[in-house]
Amino acid sequence: MSEHQESTDDLAPTATAGYKAPEKKTVAELAQLDAGDESLAKWKESLGLKAASGPSDDPRKVIVLSLGMESPGRPDAIVDLSTPAAIAALKDQHMNIKEGAEYRLKVTFKVQHDVVSGLKYLHIVKRKGIRVDKMEEMLGSYGPADTPYEKKFLAEEAPSGMLARGHYEVKSKFVDDDLTSHLEWNWSFDITKAW
Repeated sequence: MSEHQESTDDLAPTATAGYKAPEKKTVAELAQLDAGDESLAKWKESLGLKAASGPSDDPRKVIVLSLGMESPGRPDAIVDLSTPAAIAALKDQHMNIKEGAEYRLKVTFKVQHDVVSGLKYLHIVKRKGIRVDKMEEMLGSYGPADTPYEKKFLAEEAPSGMLARGHYEVKSKFVDDDLTSHLEWNWSFDITKAW
């Protein structure tokens, strides 16, 4: 098995037994569903179902703008993911995380043209080629909107100790219920003794 195949399998979202992705419907079709159903009306309102947004020449449904890291007492570290050039530049950059520090990842993204159902963020972390962590975070379902969405993940604590310090490689991916991959990229971080 090649390294690429292994990485792709590692980034496959977990399947929930018995769960079937909802049938695809356009924003207009969803807006017309059961007009008299109050709970459905509230759900549609929570998705922000209005006219489809986004430039017609940009076919992407989900545009990931940035990935950030918050840690108490530190300025936020923000990684720009809005353009292919910004993503390509990540190979020469890395985040620093102080050992034992509490931190939280956050993502900012836009949805355009249509509803995205079951959007998930996944990543695998490797150190010296060996997988040491996998994260799968459900972001939810979102309707198209002109303003970006921001999702903060649960707080985590960085490992500590001499063996934990060092360089880590990460492969991240945004995928939805239809297994459409909206963005996949590589980045890295170092766990250090001090900020």
